Amino acid sequence: MNQKIDEFARKLAEKNIRPSYQRMKILEYLIIKKTHPTVDNIFNDLIKELPTLSKATVYNTLDLLRKEKLARVVAIENNETRYDARVSNHGHFKCETCGSIFDFEVDIDSFLTDSLKNFKINEKNVYFNGICPKCLKQ
Repeated sequence: MNQKIDEFARKLAEKNIRPSYQRMKILEYLIIKKTHPTVDNIFNDLIKELPTLSKATVYNTLDLLRKEKLARVVAIENNETRYDARVSNHGHFKCETCGSIFDFEVDIDSFLTDSLKNFKINEKNVYFNGICPKCLKQ
């Protein structure tokens, strides 16, 4: 195995996840691509390299990665679930023209949530939609 695969195996093992080759490749895809992919994106790209990969394996692996805080769901669209290997709090911006999703820094913890003081907050997300600089230039 190469050094990168060893690193992905270690990340999985630290969370008591059996580091199968398919799981390592899905985690690698999320970390390396940084495109906020859908299940279909991941499946269609990895099936070329892993012909025995099933969509169920992709779904199950992403769910496991999410539960173990190695990935998070990006629900910036109503009809698609996307995934992100960056699990620290940050915002997402979706370009309405090209469809790209960009990460941006934001201090989510500074948002006032006094009206939710009797609630348990499990996750915080900030989503913006608009037009990215590249599309604005065109």
